[in-house]
Amino acid sequence: MVEISSGELVVLRERVEADCQDEFAWRCDEELARLDASYPLRMRYDQFLRYFQEELKFPNAWSHRLAIDTLDGKHIGNAMYYDIDLIRKQTEFGIMVGNKDYWSQGYGSDAFSVLISYVFTTSVIEMIYLHTLDWNTRARISFAK
Repeated sequence: MVEISSGELVVLRERVEADCQDEFAWRCDEELARLDASYPLRMRYDQFLRYFQEELKFPNAWSHRLAIDTLDGKHIGNAMYYDIDLIRKQTEFGIMVGNKDYWSQGYGSDAFSVLISYVFTTSVIEMIYLHTLDWNTRARISFAK
């Protein structure tokens, strides 16, 4: 697995096919979907796996998705920057700690800090922006830090 950057609690790394099962479970979770203003995934795992494999094989130049691991290698979530605008030098961020055992312990905030540092030091991006829902208190607190 290719590590991108690490912080006090997390490692950001490139996503691999082995992450698919976790991501499928998180995308099917009603609470996580609500926090993301979406609906729980309603496709079979084999269909999701094909989509996931294709995304790994053909990455999008305007978004970059990463896995969030604990320092001991447990996959707990995802981070991404997307709507990358190289002319305006800006991008939008998103973080999801899908493994609820790791909520409210600083993992999301650490992942956010690591992602900020990584993007600012490895790209021409000078500004990041975020959108979140009023009721997503956990994200709002993390982003405010």
